[in-house]
Amino acid sequence: MSTIKDMPVRATDRSRVRIFATVQVMHQSTRGRVVDLSPSGMALDLEKPIQAIPGQLVTIESEELGRLSGTIRWLSNGRLGIQYKLSTNALAQITSYFRFFHEEVRPVLRR
Repeated sequence: MSTIKDMPVRATDRSRVRIFATVQVMHQSTRGRVVDLSPSGMALDLEKPIQAIPGQLVTIESEELGRLSGTIRWLSNGRLGIQYKLSTNALAQITSYFRFFHEEVRPVLRR
């Protein structure tokens, strides 16, 4: 992960996606939509706010990606950035998604 003006930036390419998922942080759970995905992390728009801080562990579960674990890297305006807890299983799930299911989507609305 590189930095720009002391802010961490993903070193891998991102793909725009539209995957619905359930996000669990501690004892809180909410629905969300994965809006961009890379081999090292993802960004999600959350349906409702949750109390979380960078560094907390999170679990994401979706039909397309299965169950993934990661760490919250950033939170902003109902959007959550997650870096995967890399394991061979997580890498296989992400690779499988890109190989069999992924179609690049364009956002309907811009922030």
